[in-house]
Amino acid sequence: MAEQRRDARDTGDVGEGAQGARGREVADAWDELVATARRTVADGLVVGTSGNVSVRIGDTVLVTPTGVPYDRLTPDAVVGVDRDGRQVLGSLLPTSELPMHLAIYRATDAHAVVHTHAPHATAVSTLVSELPLIHYMAGSLGGPVRVAPYATYGTSELAENMLQALTHRTACLLQNHGTIAYGDSLTQAYDRTAQLEWMCRVWLLASSVPGLTPTLLSGEQVGEAAERLRTYGQGG
Repeated sequence: MAEQRRDARDTGDVGEGAQGARGREVADAWDELVATARRTVADGLVVGTSGNVSVRIGDTVLVTPTGVPYDRLTPDAVVGVDRDGRQVLGSLLPTSELPMHLAIYRATDAHAVVHTHAPHATAVSTLVSELPLIHYMAGSLGGPVRVAPYATYGTSELAENMLQALTHRTACLLQNHGTIAYGDSLTQAYDRTAQLEWMCRVWLLASSVPGLTPTLLSGEQVGEAAERLRTYGQGG
């Protein structure tokens, strides 16, 4: 652990050089990753040690360890792998869902990935092959959200199914499993996860009213919203 702490935090022996800056970058990214992982628990998107979070720093992927409650993660618990999955930081084993995370980093320009077992989204994943267009915010995820066919967790088959469902999308559902979303930052990946869970909840609520069928949007309507969403907010 002492060596681990020196790698992630102690920059006094390298001054203001590149190694010192790298150590601070890793330490700051790990802090943000842990905060995001804890938020998934606080917001009810995961229970116990389910779900996982990662962030890319150059060619290193920091990722939550397997089977460790997020409230026990300390600055010394940093876990990092390269894009081939070889561990380069820490002594704790990385999440068993590492193949999904690495598949996204290899196939996209993602900087962060959030995977959860969000209850409403997981429920929807058992009912449909694609989340019905209940709200225009589907446009913020690239369009209609697909459901990746079921495969055992932690397998290359699941990672491949996920990549297919993510084609031209930034989030998808995993059948009988949960959600996965990626983004340019941990904040964006988390926000996309939360948005997907919210849309799933809305569809389930609307679908539960006896004798009524929810009004859905067309692909064209969602596409128009997606264009407007590109310039939403305060900009640069």
